[in-house]
Amino acid sequence: MQSASGKAVSLGRLVSVALLLACPTGLVLVALAATERLDPLAAVVSLLVVVLALTFLVRTHLAGLDALAQWIRQMAQGGEAGPAPGRDDIALAETVAVVTQLRRVWQQKSAELSEAARWNDSLLDNLPDPLLLLEPGRRVTRANKAAKRLFGRELTGRDMTTFLRDPAVLEAVEAVLGGTATSQECEFAQSTPSERVFLARIERLGDRPTDSGTAILTLHDLTAVKRIERMRADFVANASHELRTPLAALSGFIETLRGPARDDEEARDRFLGIMAEQAGRMSRLIADLLSLSRIELNEHTRPSERVDLGRLVTNAVEALRPLAQARDMTVNLAVAGDLPPLVGQPDELAQLFQNLLDNAVKYGREGTPVQVTVAVATELPRNASTTTLDAGKALRIDIRDRGEGIAKDHLPRLTERFYRVDTARSRKMGGTGLGLAIVKHIVNRHRGLLTVDSVVGEGSTFTVWLPGAPD
Repeated sequence: MQSASGKAVSLGRLVSVALLLACPTGLVLVALAATERLDPLAAVVSLLVVVLALTFLVRTHLAGLDALAQWIRQMAQGGEAGPAPGRDDIALAETVAVVTQLRRVWQQKSAELSEAARWNDSLLDNLPDPLLLLEPGRRVTRANKAAKRLFGRELTGRDMTTFLRDPAVLEAVEAVLGGTATSQECEFAQSTPSERVFLARIERLGDRPTDSGTAILTLHDLTAVKRIERMRADFVANASHELRTPLAALSGFIETLRGPARDDEEARDRFLGIMAEQAGRMSRLIADLLSLSRIELNEHTRPSERVDLGRLVTNAVEALRPLAQARDMTVNLAVAGDLPPLVGQPDELAQLFQNLLDNAVKYGREGTPVQVTVAVATELPRNASTTTLDAGKALRIDIRDRGEGIAKDHLPRLTERFYRVDTARSRKMGGTGLGLAIVKHIVNRHRGLLTVDSVVGEGSTFTVWLPGAPD
């Protein structure tokens, strides 16, 4: 509601504008009065009449201008301006049209900027690596979701030292924030809740600080890379050790046969038997190493051949029967009759089942049966959510022995290279320590799953889950 002072000001504006417009007429009247062509009183009355007439003429126009100014002011303040005034005023129509067009352009640009800001926020939050924006004083001005998951708290507004205290990282951050360096990087380890290794990169954001921060800190997780490097080093060390032992035995026996046992026929025969055994062990180890390397090389490529799984498992069982009979063991096979086809690599699958059956016969008790079951999986294990297995289409192969069983603390490491539950027994049985590692990689190539259930004193069940062929 407009006040009295507002009305006075409005009236003053009307009179001021009317007097300004009446100036040319007033000058003419003054000139006529000065030359005595017009009576001074008549000149004054004429000027007043002109001013009064102009006041009534400009009042509507000024009211339209005031309304337009108020409408533009509300738009500038971000409020709801409502319909544009002065649309019916010919004098203001063009101005209203231009301002309306400007408003549409401004709204469009504002929407684009808002969408870009939302996109940038979403992009920042969904980056897989933890990211922090820092300002001088190491205060965090922004943190993405990965950083919050890593440090487990709200980070915005906090000093970085409250959640990350590694000296190397702090020194690098100080160098960048202090202006002595434009970028820095360093590695650091985080021990809790589990050991993880990160590469920290700190970059300065231009010459001038922004509203979001002065520097950006990103953390790249190197844990998997470091673990692979460690596994590779362990693999080389273990392979060297596994080869060194039979080589040392061969060298020792050769020296003995050349020296003290040169003429001892009984010792020569015994030593030659041991040498043949050690050479066979090396041959098996090299064959398994080459097989493992070949499978790992192709692990990312899924096989494309159609395989009759029932026939494949039957052939593997028949090949192992002589070994089972030598230990007075039986291999019982049950193959369901409604097996769907399987997409796989026949030679690799044959090697998979041969390795599992070989372990079942070797480590089962003498005189006990080995049960092999092949069927369609009606249900899946709990950890099958990350695979391509589907209940009703996946195939399940169970191989159960009646051996000594495996303690639970050994189960997670069974498929590691050269890992043995009982090293002496494994070597005595002729094992290379690579059989289950080969099984794991073959299963991975076929996008399947390997599970192990074992009870100490009762035996173990190795289950292979393989996806059926697509329709």
